[in-house]
Amino acid sequence: MTTVPTELNLHRQSRVLEIAYPDGSRYSLPCEYLRVYSPSAEVQGHGPGQEVLQVGKEDVGIDRIEPVGNYAVCLHFDDEHNTGIYSWDHLYRLCTQQEQLWQTYLDHLEQTGYQRKSRSS
Repeated sequence: MTTVPTELNLHRQSRVLEIAYPDGSRYSLPCEYLRVYSPSAEVQGHGPGQEVLQVGKEDVGIDRIEPVGNYAVCLHFDDEHNTGIYSWDHLYRLCTQQEQLWQTYLDHLEQTGYQRKSRSS
């Protein structure tokens, strides 16, 4: 069953997308997190094992959110990435598994030797 959000609120200054659901749950997803887990082929590849680790996205923001039918949104990032279609199911997964997915991302960065920079304000 697809969980459709009741609200999407973009906080540009803090670079956070706040998502609310019918059960009253609310999630705050940083733009960087949304960008590095974009469902686009550029990020996910064209099959298992072809994922491309995204680096240098600490300061990325979202310029606009565009609805895609009744099933998804397209997030237009300020680094010109806009090819990911975030289905409601994908967004919900990013919300409910945020801690685990973020740690996996940080672990992958560490394995490559990449040092995240402090986000500028």
